[in-house]
Amino acid sequence: MDYQYVDGRLQVRRTDEEKKPILQRLKRIEGQVRGLQAMVQEDRYCLDEVQQMNAITAAVREAVLQLISSHLDASVDYAAKSEDREGAIEEMVRVLRAALRQS
Repeated sequence: MDYQYVDGRLQVRRTDEEKKPILQRLKRIEGQVRGLQAMVQEDRYCLDEVQQMNAITAAVREAVLQLISSHLDASVDYAAKSEDREGAIEEMVRVLRAALRQS
């Protein structure tokens, strides 16, 4: 993982290996969404559709946690290596606030 602090924002650049589990999860979510679309087209039982939506929502939350994890790791590293501890903390709070809005 590489990062740079630009315009008050920490920009994280993940390696291909770091991107792999995130992209795999997103592809699974994509498949779940396609499955839900088919369920709606087929007029499946509402509870089955709702359960599929709940599974998609949980999967998206896990993807968010994966993204946040690497970002917070970079923020902690930045705080330890730089003189800008406050900027790093502000960045972490900004990311966590956005994540909490999502849930």
